[in-house]
Amino acid sequence: MHLLSASRVRVFLWAALLHQASSLETVIGLYGETFEIPCNNGAIKSEDIIMTKWKYDKGEGTPGDLLVKQKNQNVSISATDEYKDRIRLAENSSLLLSAAKLSDQRTFTCMVVAGADITEYPVHVVIYKTAAGLEISDRAEELEIGKLTKLGTCVAKDSNPAANITWLKNNSPLEADGKGISIKASVLVNPATGLSTTTSTLEYSAQKEDTGAEFTCSTKPTVGSELFSPPATFTITYSTENIVLQVTAQDPLVEGDNVTLKCVADGNPPPTAFNFYLKGALVKVENANSYTIKNVTRNTSGEYKCSLIDDPSMEASKEITVNYLDIDLSPSGNIVKNAGDALDLSLQIDASGISAVSWKKDNVVLDEEPNFAELTYTDSGRYECEVKMGGLSQKAFIELTVEGVPVIKRLIKKRGEDGRHKVLICEVEGSPKPAVSWSINGTSLDESPFVNGKITHKITVVPTANLTVSCTVSNEFGVDSRTINVSSHQSDDNDQTKLVVGVVVGLLVAASVIALAYLVYMKKSKQGSWKTGEKEDGSSEEEKKLEEKVEENSQKAEV
Repeated sequence: MHLLSASRVRVFLWAALLHQASSLETVIGLYGETFEIPCNNGAIKSEDIIMTKWKYDKGEGTPGDLLVKQKNQNVSISATDEYKDRIRLAENSSLLLSAAKLSDQRTFTCMVVAGADITEYPVHVVIYKTAAGLEISDRAEELEIGKLTKLGTCVAKDSNPAANITWLKNNSPLEADGKGISIKASVLVNPATGLSTTTSTLEYSAQKEDTGAEFTCSTKPTVGSELFSPPATFTITYSTENIVLQVTAQDPLVEGDNVTLKCVADGNPPPTAFNFYLKGALVKVENANSYTIKNVTRNTSGEYKCSLIDDPSMEASKEITVNYLDIDLSPSGNIVKNAGDALDLSLQIDASGISAVSWKKDNVVLDEEPNFAELTYTDSGRYECEVKMGGLSQKAFIELTVEGVPVIKRLIKKRGEDGRHKVLICEVEGSPKPAVSWSINGTSLDESPFVNGKITHKITVVPTANLTVSCTVSNEFGVDSRTINVSSHQSDDNDQTKLVVGVVVGLLVAASVIALAYLVYMKKSKQGSWKTGEKEDGSSEEEKKLEEKVEENSQKAEV
């Protein structure tokens, strides 16, 4: 082992005083863990170092030796106190100190001998410890609105330095204001470990909106992340300020339904005893806040109230309307009337609101209410009215049958397509359905559907001589019959044309006769005029035109 002479050591010590660092470097160690205290931070190359020595300040300027490392030799532990088993030298000459304690908060010095120079590097050590955990203890059972109440105590155990505790509501910091928020903190130091326990107490005056709010406490250590306690919520108590009467029922509320009245108060804890005023009747309900009215009627409609039993002046009200819709159609059902009679329909509506009426006949919508001043067969059918009011609907119907003696409305003939056949058509009205018969036999019998009291009956005949054919119709109310002439000649098909021509000729002849009479009258008037001195040639132009018109009509009549 290479040992330094005493004189040389003195030189080194003197040189160390000259090169001592003017300021101290600070190193942070975590409580209970191993930390490193650097030596010269690489300012001197390791190959130039002859000796490295570590020492510490024991207090009052008294140094304590820890270890020595000479070049090419092993480390020599010189400590005999608590550091004996906790220190070792790193390859870069740093001091490794295990199981850090608060007593390690002191100055450690590294002395380096390199050539003729002795340099000292003092380092101040600070030990930090994060609080073991945060929790809110001694919690209040409930908070009363407007009353300053101890909410709880937050404790941060065994920390260094002592923890600063912050209270939060819904993650927002709370600050003492001397009124609704009061925070008191204290610190207790463990004499054995030197660690500090911080206790913070929060007194809080709650508001109604604090219901469900989360309260926490936190601390931000010098090293590491911020710590939070588990959140705590509190029951906020306050007196009832408002009540509301709620109505639960089917929409729309109709007769036969049930309706539930519910009295809701904003107090906490909520009241459990209420008065219900049911149209003058008082019902008290305990341990509940609702009352059900069953099988309501239209008479149930009206104003309802509820109040607190312990404070009847605090009440709420609600109007209830039971919807109803009644209709009465008179007459209704199956109705049988005679053709030509009148039928007076009457629809009476009793409803809790404004209603709308619609009519149908045989499922076809009508534009207006049916009016039967004089019944016809076409009025027969099923009439249905529907009355609606909100979500309510009522229907009524009348099945109308119009009956009467059958009547032949028209009996006509037409020429068949082959020119030899004659088609006879008998158009009939009546109800019940008339039976149709012909005075002769025919072929191609054809009967139309019986609709609205009408039916058409056709037969085809081939006459061999001039015939008079009758159509007879009958039902339980009577009989009707009509005849028509049928000729075997084809010209018979022009009978109607001849009739029209005859009517036209007759009209022309009549016009001629009137004109001729007027002409005679005018001539007599002229003779009288002649006797009074007028000339025969004094005929007016109007008379000449009239004579020409008479002559023209006479010629047409001859044609």
